[in-house]
Amino acid sequence: MWKVLLLGLAFLALHQVEGANDPVKKPEWWESGIIYQVYPRSFKDSNGDGIGDLNGITSKLEHIRDSGAVALWLSPIYSSPQVDFGYDISNFTEIDPNYGTLADFRNLVTRAKLLGLKVLLDLVPNHSSDQHEWFKKSAKRIKPYDEYYIWRDGKVLANGTRVPPNNWISIFSGPAWTWNEERKQYYYHQFASAQPDLNYRDANLRLEMDNVITFWLDQGVDGYRIDAIIHMFEDAALRDEPLSHRPGVPPTDYDYLEHPYTKDQNETYDVVARWRQIMDKHSQDHKTDKKYAIVEAGSPYPLMMRYYQVGVDPFNFMFIATLRNSSRPSDFANAINEWMYNMPKDQSANWVVGNHDNSRVASRFGYQSNRADQMSMLAAVLPGITVIYNGDEIGMIDRPMTYEETVDPAGCNAGRERYQLKSRDPARTPFQWDNTTSAGFSTSRKTWLPVHENYKTLNLAAQKLASISHYKVFLALAKLKKTKLHHEGQLEISTDNDKVLGVVRRRPHQTPLVLLINFEETPIKLDLRSWLHLPDSIDIYTACVKSGLKVGTTVKSAQFVIPGAAAVILAGNDLA
Repeated sequence: MWKVLLLGLAFLALHQVEGANDPVKKPEWWESGIIYQVYPRSFKDSNGDGIGDLNGITSKLEHIRDSGAVALWLSPIYSSPQVDFGYDISNFTEIDPNYGTLADFRNLVTRAKLLGLKVLLDLVPNHSSDQHEWFKKSAKRIKPYDEYYIWRDGKVLANGTRVPPNNWISIFSGPAWTWNEERKQYYYHQFASAQPDLNYRDANLRLEMDNVITFWLDQGVDGYRIDAIIHMFEDAALRDEPLSHRPGVPPTDYDYLEHPYTKDQNETYDVVARWRQIMDKHSQDHKTDKKYAIVEAGSPYPLMMRYYQVGVDPFNFMFIATLRNSSRPSDFANAINEWMYNMPKDQSANWVVGNHDNSRVASRFGYQSNRADQMSMLAAVLPGITVIYNGDEIGMIDRPMTYEETVDPAGCNAGRERYQLKSRDPARTPFQWDNTTSAGFSTSRKTWLPVHENYKTLNLAAQKLASISHYKVFLALAKLKKTKLHHEGQLEISTDNDKVLGVVRRRPHQTPLVLLINFEETPIKLDLRSWLHLPDSIDIYTACVKSGLKVGTTVKSAQFVIPGAAAVILAGNDLA
């Protein structure tokens, strides 16, 4: 039997041994926890208008608590024209009327705290809405707002035509510069033209955002997920970006260029370090638990790991951006090991199962092929934080959209021929609570995005009653993350003939915890005693829904047969 041990496991073992005699560090509240992302428009509608809201979320906080989360992260709820559904903010310290009032938010925070839940807000520092008073005053050159945004003169060609100052392209397609007739200049926008980028080289603007952070801390929030952090600064010289030479990409598409001048600029880390100081001082002054912050930074490892150094975590998107349904066990093993190897000592790893910007995990990895639970199982067994997107705990899948149904600007701007490549709407459909009208999301039959047609059978209420369900698997994972073996167990990763991935958590004087994922569609017989050094027998703790394996069954390690495309977690009866 061919056993592939990952390069770097010796390092991980030494890393733990070196710290064995260090003073015991009290874990932070987020370490080894589940962070549950709520997409407010799609979670629960309390007033029948077809749009989710804060009171709806408050009414369902018990579900988040019961799912084992330590915190909920709310996607943007600020005042917004909703061009990008809340990521275009017209007032950073007000609640959008679609979602409720500041009083509703305070009620949500109070209720969450009573249930033992922390509340994280989505901080969107890169840009505002063009309807923000800052932008309106900036367009009029009113001080100090005149430098709050990135304004530049255009270039005039020989034929007298005015063009943008450089070739930068928006993530939402087309030029990243829009002419403002009032100011007679172009303004820069990394996203939609209605989302002008803020200028963090201006001291007054930086102070404004400091005040925004403090305002919400005063409302009781426990930290932030910080959006689009890599785009906060751009090259001051406005140099043209080089062509990517990717085949088949039109000149208006973001991927037509490489982006060395509009991402990952050095100044970003200084601003984030300042925000960390503000959060720490607030915790000290108000004698609260430390605030948590995690940044959206899909950058090369050396750049991502620098965020740890300034006191925030970088999101780990490997299950979304790097690994695919076609990836092999060795691909997973190497990617996981690389993260663990590069992560600074005494920091928390995190594993993002899904989010509002990408296809749902059950769709990405193949719902029909028995893989809907595998990434949640992997993210739960690995050390650190599991980040789950609402609906993934019940195995929700993407709902295909026609071009006419599409509302996401990324999809609309891509046009009828390419919208399916860009639209994020399929993963944003309403949560499927039960089999009543609009899946129990709303009393209205018309919702802001269509409910998936499978809600009659795929819904939380049905899964609570079923003896085997995605939700029941997820509850087992949440329980697992509270054990000492998960908190303290050494990590070992290996593959068997590059067909099965094995993840082991091992602690002295305790039966190991083992996750096995079969990447083949056919059953495979394994000798786990020789491969993973397991005891002669071990119990099935949980298994993916379609595996056919029975939870609680004791199996022989030397002759364990894992079904095709199945994932199973094995543990001893001493699991604690």
